[in-house]
Amino acid sequence: MIISVIVPAFNEEKLIAASLRSMQLAAGSFAERGWETDLIVCDNNSSDATAALARTAGARVVFEPVNQIARARNTGAAAARGDWLVFVDADSRPTPELFAEVAAQIESGRCLAGGCTVRMDERHFLGDRGTSLWNLVSRLTKWAAGSFIFCQAAAFRQIGGFDSELFASEELDLSKRLKKLARVSGKKMVILHRHPLLTSARKMRLYSRAELAAFIKKAILHPRQTVTNRDACSPWYDGRR
Repeated sequence: MIISVIVPAFNEEKLIAASLRSMQLAAGSFAERGWETDLIVCDNNSSDATAALARTAGARVVFEPVNQIARARNTGAAAARGDWLVFVDADSRPTPELFAEVAAQIESGRCLAGGCTVRMDERHFLGDRGTSLWNLVSRLTKWAAGSFIFCQAAAFRQIGGFDSELFASEELDLSKRLKKLARVSGKKMVILHRHPLLTSARKMRLYSRAELAAFIKKAILHPRQTVTNRDACSPWYDGRR
């Protein structure tokens, strides 16, 4: 069994080294089962030392010139050797316990795909409440957070991967298509919750309440126009780090 851990990364030199160390430590849960881990970082046209730091950490680095998270994940997946794919964001730190839960789902033979709940690495009043709300929605709908998605590689390729027209919410679109495939194949999609993924709260520091509120308003009033427009999705693409 080979598990490919795929990390999309755009100008992540501040966080990627620590994140990759966490992933490599967490991958011990796969090694205990005799499984191999294939760690891939997709450098999404970074202008900093992201790629060099990833290589130094022992990751295999591939390049995606179009600055778009969906494309970066697809490019990483295209290079993957794994039977299963685990997508983890470059500002996130999974634990061995979380990877052990993923392994248990794989071993069950009943799971096609999944995600997990998340928690931020800093306390923030609005951020904490937003995260709690998202975790509830995620568990009820079986929508995976983009920061952590796992699925059978064959299933990912069968549905065509992430939608390259989307600059945001591509994980929700993928979740819906994976859920549909799981239903027709007699399997399930799960959201793990006992060991949440630790992820960066930096957006709460880097963007004002007004900026975040303006994005949320656009996304609610004009969802399709917003998520298909790179400039409208500035919290992911304007380079603030």
